[in-house]
Amino acid sequence: MVFNMGPIKVAIAGLGNCASSLVQGINYYKDVTGKEERVTGLMHPSFGGYLPGDIKFVAAFEVNSGKIGKDISDAIFVHPNCVIKFADTPKVGVKVLPAPILDGVAEHMQDSFNVYDPKEMKPVDISEELRNSSAEILVNFLPVGSAEASRFYAQAALNAGCAFINCIPEFIVSDSGWQEKYRKAGLPMAGDDIKSQVGATILHRVIAQLLSDRGVEIDETYQLNIGGNTDFENMTAENRLASKRISKTEAVTSILDYPVPTRIGPSDYVPFLDDTKVCYIHAQGKKWGGMPIHIALKLSVEDSPNSAGVVADVIRATKIALDRGTSGPLMSISSYSFKHPPEQIEDSIAKQRVEEFIQGNRER
Repeated sequence: MVFNMGPIKVAIAGLGNCASSLVQGINYYKDVTGKEERVTGLMHPSFGGYLPGDIKFVAAFEVNSGKIGKDISDAIFVHPNCVIKFADTPKVGVKVLPAPILDGVAEHMQDSFNVYDPKEMKPVDISEELRNSSAEILVNFLPVGSAEASRFYAQAALNAGCAFINCIPEFIVSDSGWQEKYRKAGLPMAGDDIKSQVGATILHRVIAQLLSDRGVEIDETYQLNIGGNTDFENMTAENRLASKRISKTEAVTSILDYPVPTRIGPSDYVPFLDDTKVCYIHAQGKKWGGMPIHIALKLSVEDSPNSAGVVADVIRATKIALDRGTSGPLMSISSYSFKHPPEQIEDSIAKQRVEEFIQGNRER
């Protein structure tokens, strides 16, 4: 296998905690050679020959006036970002640019996001900046509920000839209209709504799959999540949450072939938790002889770093698709890495399809 295949030029929309974790992690793993059998925290030290250190950040777009104009390496630690610093981040040499505000900022988040004054600053032309930076891939890390803004960036990437990775619960990659647009443009896309490495959704899916495989009929299940970062603060407005609840719920209920009373989604914002996320999962059902079974589980993680390792794989998968001239939705990596992919399949099958894609035995 060939290693050190060259840089993967990535642009980021929304330089919040998830982006901070990704940028830090790329530096944390910069010395990985791809020849290691196992590297703590990485699902794939080498992904088809591409290493974490091959990912280079060439552009970033923000509405936070404290981040705009700063080097990416500095902006990722600006308030309200609260992710733990786990790696040194040398200067990237790329300054954060002002982005259109659109619906990326809910009314109750104006102060928290320190939004720039449109009278004093004008947004850049996103497509033009993507072209100027030679970006190959645009990653969408906007806040939940950014329906208009996410589609704006999807179109900007299309106009600039960039692949698109949608990490938030706006249904773009799973939409047939957007799929056709990207196919016609000869560009790949992956999404929607990133799964964490070991998070609430993937754990809930595993529990549901286990119970189903072992003959248990699930009577009811819920997943309640609390956290203290701006993601949870943003989601205190229920009108921002419609697609998020659908995405998380379908990710779990798609495992089952019968309807189950289910409630899944963010439950409360607890500021002093900062970037810690606490999840409570409940599942109740009947097993042999109709006897009851009850599972109650608590998961606590640092929220933002939990997604970064998955995004690093998705970026490298998307780069491979670009190399091969593959266009449209990337079905294997989307099914494995996102809550609302174009096709919901079992995680074990999705994982196998990703390995086949890496080896070139599966087109997408």
